[in-house]
Amino acid sequence: MATETISACTGSNLLQPISEIINLPLDQVNFVVCQLFALLTAFWFRLYLHPSKTSPFVRHVVATLLGLYFALFCFGWYALHFLVQSGITYGIMILAGVEHIHKYCLVFALGYLSFCQITRVYVFDYGMYSADFTGPMMVITQKITSLAFEIHDGMARKEEQLTQSQRMLAIRRMPSLLEYFSYNCNFMGILAGPTCSYKDYIAFIEGTPCSHRDQETNGKVNVKTTQSDPSPNSEVVRKLSTCFISLLVFLSVCKVFPVERNIDDDFIANTPFYAQVVYLYLSMLTTRPKYYFVWTLADAINNAAGFGFNGYASDGTPRWDLISNLRIMNIEFATSFKVFLDNWNIQTAHWLKRVCYERCPYNPTAATFLLSAMWHGAYPGYYLTFLTGIVVTLAARAVRHNVRPHFLGSPSLKLVYDIITWAATQIAICYTVVPFVLLSVGPSMKFYRSKYFSVHIGCVLLALALPVKPRHLRLKEQQQSKQEPESQESSSAPRRLPSTDSNYNQKLKST
Repeated sequence: MATETISACTGSNLLQPISEIINLPLDQVNFVVCQLFALLTAFWFRLYLHPSKTSPFVRHVVATLLGLYFALFCFGWYALHFLVQSGITYGIMILAGVEHIHKYCLVFALGYLSFCQITRVYVFDYGMYSADFTGPMMVITQKITSLAFEIHDGMARKEEQLTQSQRMLAIRRMPSLLEYFSYNCNFMGILAGPTCSYKDYIAFIEGTPCSHRDQETNGKVNVKTTQSDPSPNSEVVRKLSTCFISLLVFLSVCKVFPVERNIDDDFIANTPFYAQVVYLYLSMLTTRPKYYFVWTLADAINNAAGFGFNGYASDGTPRWDLISNLRIMNIEFATSFKVFLDNWNIQTAHWLKRVCYERCPYNPTAATFLLSAMWHGAYPGYYLTFLTGIVVTLAARAVRHNVRPHFLGSPSLKLVYDIITWAATQIAICYTVVPFVLLSVGPSMKFYRSKYFSVHIGCVLLALALPVKPRHLRLKEQQQSKQEPESQESSSAPRRLPSTDSNYNQKLKST
């Protein structure tokens, strides 16, 4: 029965022998092989279909057809869901007014994704870890909703109503059907993303990367960034090396520290509490390399095609982090819950900020975590993780605002604070995401009971005991305090282009 299910999910059984040899599901093998072929195709796309050699129309057509082919190979006819979701939302954008386009597209795209996720939970084996067809739909949902909000900003809102980030990404014309499908289903990102803004993608296809990002405040263009076309080869090699190391670590270490052991009765009864905490950290640490592998490979594919250039650093080296999805060192050495989240699944965090956090008038933190849980899928463990994430975020924010200033007086005190907050952050992250891995309510609640709901209780007490100013007052103070420094830095800033939400991240840096 399991073999028949896997065969039905995938478009090809050619790789079945390899799947049996390495003891991995066939759809996961197909996924990795398709991504490797996408990497080779990306080099060809950049060299032989360069914007200087061919038209945007040809680049759109080739990118779309290759993306649909890879999707069919991996997921069989389930790939039609990608076309259905994109096609219906394009019809909504054409027929609905721009005043409500963002609401309709968000409701339909997220609803259709949720329908497919719920169906898959009951059709396939509950908890099966595989490259299921709803994974690409999650990225497409991000693109559909981001584009709808950007069109709404550009065609239905006044300029003074937009933030700097919204103004930069706002779209002033409706995309064509080809542009829309190319954006959603191109071969570089259809299997694993990452999400990018529509303007960034169109600029890449047309051969004008960063053209909408290098406009200075006085309207002048940074000539250095627009005329250059740096090679991504060294960056691609670096990211492929990271992929190789991550895959080796995952295959060799992950099975040594299974997450399920955290809820084993003998382990809980016979292991000291401190040893349980250490094992919890190690078991969750070894689950991260698979995400490092998938997201870094996806980033390398886009870079190989020439997509992802983000201007130059202060030392003159090209930056290829425009659509990067993670910063591994910042994750592993994060000293706050926010820093961890800011460097993990970066493009999804940007999407959540654009469509929810910066637009929600009430309780934006809770609304953002709820939207993230709905987007991730139907497993109740996801909701337990993100509900826990709300109280942990509020507690971490309270500690940062009230405790951190007392440790900034000397480097030694700052070092002590960083060590303590690093350990607390890692434990809190592991505690929070265990249900995300276990998926079900029963095992997740068993884990929390074995830890006496200690992090939940501690975070609630900290959030209640330590006051934090409301968000709108913090933003107002930060804007007032930064007016002078921003005007002074504008003339001396290095020639460096901001990431998609850099302006907004600066506003939320202390939250």
